[in-house]
Amino acid sequence: MMLTRREFIKGTLSAGVVLGSTAMFNGCTDATRQALPDFQDTTIPVAGLDNTALTLLYHASLAPSGHNSQPWRVRIESADSWIIEADAERRLPCVDPLNRELMLSLGTFIENLSLAAGAFGLGTDIRVIARDRHDQEVVRVAFHKDKPTDYPLQRIKKRRTVKLGHLPREITATDVNILSGGMKGQVFYFPRGSNHAACIRDLAVENFRVQASRDEAQQELVRWLRLKPREAKLHRDGLSTEGMEIRGVKGWFVRQFVQPRDFLKETYRQQGVDLTAELAQQGGGWVVITSPGQTVADLIDTGRRFERMALLAREHGIAIHPMTQVLEEKQGIEQIAGSHDNGFYPQFVLRVGYIDTYPEPVSLRRPVDWFVTTEEN
Repeated sequence: MMLTRREFIKGTLSAGVVLGSTAMFNGCTDATRQALPDFQDTTIPVAGLDNTALTLLYHASLAPSGHNSQPWRVRIESADSWIIEADAERRLPCVDPLNRELMLSLGTFIENLSLAAGAFGLGTDIRVIARDRHDQEVVRVAFHKDKPTDYPLQRIKKRRTVKLGHLPREITATDVNILSGGMKGQVFYFPRGSNHAACIRDLAVENFRVQASRDEAQQELVRWLRLKPREAKLHRDGLSTEGMEIRGVKGWFVRQFVQPRDFLKETYRQQGVDLTAELAQQGGGWVVITSPGQTVADLIDTGRRFERMALLAREHGIAIHPMTQVLEEKQGIEQIAGSHDNGFYPQFVLRVGYIDTYPEPVSLRRPVDWFVTTEEN
């Protein structure tokens, strides 16, 4: 009996659940960070930058961003003064029209940069120079000699988002305190089983569904899909199958037969909603990170604080999965505003949970010379 294409797809994807780790597909893997040479081998030397500067920029670039769009640029004024810019071509106007998430992402980039600089004996003076969220020039970083810190740069290299495998176990008070250190009054943990956790879970799923139904939001997502290894290697950004945690047979099938435009089909949208509903039931609860206000400085600082938390997560076996649609959709924003007093500014909604085995980071990053300009080039 001949199988229809739909039956073949259904059977293959179902088989992926069982066969995802078989050796048969080990040679058909996606483009991952480990599969490509490190930055020292791929980055063309940037005029005016020494190896230390290149290393700092590489570590900064490992920061997270929506759709892995990497919306940063760096203009080198001098060895001691850099301008961190927003790259307008890497904005996400359909889900982030006010550049809220872009500013948060620049905050994570700046935190990585500051931590790496400290490890090399450089202090950083961070000054926000943007007047609003749509300015190109956002932050000036001034460097000065300082005593080297003992911050382990492997934390930056190993950080990653993890969606799958969250265990149904509450995060301990000790771990919550460690992760939220320095964010007193801005971090709220709601353990699984609590009424507030259930409310956040339902809001997250509902607003994912709303966003999945918006054609412009889905088209924006499709723009950043890098399903073929050659596309991932060419662009070094966006969402690869490994980055979306589509592995094994499923990952092989998507790389071989699926096109980004297929994600616009109703069946793919519904699969995304169904998976989100399933994941939202898993894990140890939810973390909400707020900011004291909504200025550029507030968002940059909150992005930095989030990154400090994310960099500690692996050491404590805690997976972090941002589920931001509730803060991107008008319905979600109104629902949150209607149930909180004025002055409550949530910036991150995170599903968190312990995991048995922490996977290696896989999302790609652009070489330093792709996002840096100097007076000499």
